Amino acid sequence: MKSQPLSGVRVLVGRARHQASALSSELRKLGATVIEIPFIEIRKPRSFKRLDSALTGLARYDWLILTSVNAVEAMWERLAKMRPTKITLGHLRIAAIGPATKKAIEHHGGEVDTVPKEYVAESIVRSLWRRVKGKRVLLVRAKVARDVIPRDLRLAGAKVDVVEAYETVVPYSSRPRLRRLLEDPRRRPRVVTFTSSSTVRNFAALLGPRNARLDGIRLASIGPVTSSTLRELGLHVDIEAKEFTIPGLVDAILHSLSGM
Repeated sequence: MKSQPLSGVRVLVGRARHQASALSSELRKLGATVIEIPFIEIRKPRSFKRLDSALTGLARYDWLILTSVNAVEAMWERLAKMRPTKITLGHLRIAAIGPATKKAIEHHGGEVDTVPKEYVAESIVRSLWRRVKGKRVLLVRAKVARDVIPRDLRLAGAKVDVVEAYETVVPYSSRPRLRRLLEDPRRRPRVVTFTSSSTVRNFAALLGPRNARLDGIRLASIGPVTSSTLRELGLHVDIEAKEFTIPGLVDAILHSLSGM
């Protein structure tokens, strides 16, 4: 039987319902008891007008930047519904924020040119800084996101268009379950995971006044941007992944708890 170093450890996974499986699966392989309560819900934008316009005009862009699997899936779903006859991505250079996004792009037949060394917006900017002067760049992302990429690439001389492909909202239906879980001494998790700044903000909105609800619970962040949001909202960071991916987060949890 394989070693299960997280046996008996209760971990709360707060990814969107359709995305929780990868993180949950890896934790379960290590013996963890996983509780899934979504902190985030993915919705279609109110209008596809700007996205459709960008997709029908892909020929005018030199670079396409995708910063999440959600953006990839939303974009290709829209392409499929538009049934394009002359839309091709062959001429585009594509940048993906990390390996999961790269894999999703390749699954749809896209060829990724650039994946930064660190899977954050600042690293994408560094990797493209000398390559985008005078180029047209299309950034497909969530409705609300950090403005690091468009702001800094414009400073590098690029013409950047930003279009929303989806939005994230607070799933308020999760609130009763979350509060019951945290208030039950027999079911409380030892670890709560956060995979983006949106999951942090939504968790805080679902939690409400925190008082003693998080006492003794370790908060695990996928990387420095997510950690910064935790601290900004007055929450502690006990675990931070060195590699800003799901496997990196699992490794960080394992390493942290093995030393307890």
